[in-house]
Amino acid sequence: MLRMSFPSWPESAARLIAVAAGRAPADMVIRGATWANVQSRELIPHTDIAIAAGRFAYCGPDAAHCIGEGTEVIEAEGRIALPGLCDAHMHIESGMLTVTQFARAVVPHGTTSMFVDPHEVANVLGLEGVRLMHDEALEQPVNVFVQMPSCAPSAPGLETTGREISPEDVAEAMTWPNIVGLGEMMNFPGVINADPKMLAEIAATQAAGKTVGGHYASPDLGPAFHAYAAGGPADDHEGTREEDAIARVRLGMRAMLRLGSAWYDVERQITAVTERGLDPRNFILCTDDCHSGTLVNDGHMNRVFRHAVACGADPMVALQMCTINTATHFGMEREIGSIAPGRRADLILTSDLATLPVETVIARGRVVAQDGALTQDWGGFHWPGTARATVKMKRDLAADDFAIPAPDGAADVIARVIGVVENQAPTQALTATLPVDGGLVKADGAVCQIALVERHRATGGVTNAFVTGFGYDVPCAMASTVAHDSHHMIVVGTSRADMAAAANHLRALGGGITVWREGAELASVALPIAGLMSDAPAAEVAAAAEAMGAAMRACGCSLNNAYMQHSLLALVVIPELRISDLGLIDVTRFEKVGLFPEPQE
Repeated sequence: MLRMSFPSWPESAARLIAVAAGRAPADMVIRGATWANVQSRELIPHTDIAIAAGRFAYCGPDAAHCIGEGTEVIEAEGRIALPGLCDAHMHIESGMLTVTQFARAVVPHGTTSMFVDPHEVANVLGLEGVRLMHDEALEQPVNVFVQMPSCAPSAPGLETTGREISPEDVAEAMTWPNIVGLGEMMNFPGVINADPKMLAEIAATQAAGKTVGGHYASPDLGPAFHAYAAGGPADDHEGTREEDAIARVRLGMRAMLRLGSAWYDVERQITAVTERGLDPRNFILCTDDCHSGTLVNDGHMNRVFRHAVACGADPMVALQMCTINTATHFGMEREIGSIAPGRRADLILTSDLATLPVETVIARGRVVAQDGALTQDWGGFHWPGTARATVKMKRDLAADDFAIPAPDGAADVIARVIGVVENQAPTQALTATLPVDGGLVKADGAVCQIALVERHRATGGVTNAFVTGFGYDVPCAMASTVAHDSHHMIVVGTSRADMAAAANHLRALGGGITVWREGAELASVALPIAGLMSDAPAAEVAAAAEAMGAAMRACGCSLNNAYMQHSLLALVVIPELRISDLGLIDVTRFEKVGLFPEPQE
């Protein structure tokens, strides 16, 4: 078992008291800052901040009594000192990076605390994978707290995962030193129907005094939503409307407003605070899923903060939403989320609060980034071979594996089609009339083929269906072993031959993403760890991902962050229509449906 190298408050208390009282010198003093105090929501000029043992010891008008011969002094010259930013809900794997590489990417943007739910790894590697993520998180010089995944599979009976998570696994994880709660409870129908397994996981978490994460992906705010809230989830990030945010906080949940690479849900919900005047203490900002390109080029929680301000939030309120509100939610307000004595010394210096240029980042009392670049490096983490051999296909596939036979004698057919909605997680359940050629249904016009290729147990299974929204207009295909949440392989294309070539390439690569056009590879991103992550630096992964995005655009795709949309097409807990290894899933009714609807449907 790895142990946190960072000392606890009891281990540091005597020294913190001595420094604050002037009996011992501080390790670092920041002089002449403007203190962004999220406890009182005010900017306090002419403030000195003393740090010892990685924690704040003194915050006040004059820290001269804390300065000794070995004290490092930083002149703030009036710049604003604000707490390091916290991401309340996120999946490391969505960045296609390991924990180490993700932390290296976001620290220069001012993120010093992350609450991560590794349910992607859990679906592939089970409890063993969660433990590896947990142990890697402990090795970081910033705070990476782990929530134990709750739902693998996310919807039992509607998909087959590589591994499953049990209530016994949850109870065991609650004893680990860096587990702070239960990851998002995606099986919301299970909670609503009092499924014993789901309730056992929630009970084990609450018995450990930890936080239960929510995921209510339905617009229905009637009795079903009230039943879900009664089931114990303490937060929810699936809202997309003002009324969603209001309903959550009224029932005692925290409304998590997300801005990820493809999810733009802040603007429509933050009006509950900016226009309706609701108490902002129960509103939290998060990212959920961020692509590596977003991290490298646009930022992380600093991007979410700026967006919230652009949407009308008072900068100090927005700052609370990504610092102290998050810390309070997880019961960690005595550790993180504010600049105050005893807390971990996580701090940003900036010259402007609203636009938030991140000039200096201090984590646990050490300068870790300056002007957008890391000032120190830290070691990597060894992922074993068992985590690198996860693409298990029975054989190479052929074009015929992607053929969709038409009903006997049909000249055309009405087929169900998954409709992608730009910048949102939900899909639409559509139908389209498609032509038949040689007894096979053809993708036509805006409609592409989609296939889910089983890759955990080498069953040889391929589920075929149709999708629209990507705009591919040439013979092409894109394949990915990132396929939330069961993480089989999703292939979308207009050419069955290219679909087979793309799938076979990922089998040989050991996992990743690839785009093919007319028999040739245009771009690939290798993701050898669980078929989800790379241990290469974020800039390298982002460059490969950018080439992949350019290849998609060259094939006619104009969707914003289309890759993220692609990766969610098998997420059978978000309405309306999804694909799984068991078939097409109607997520409004949580049942399997046929590709060709019956007339009475």
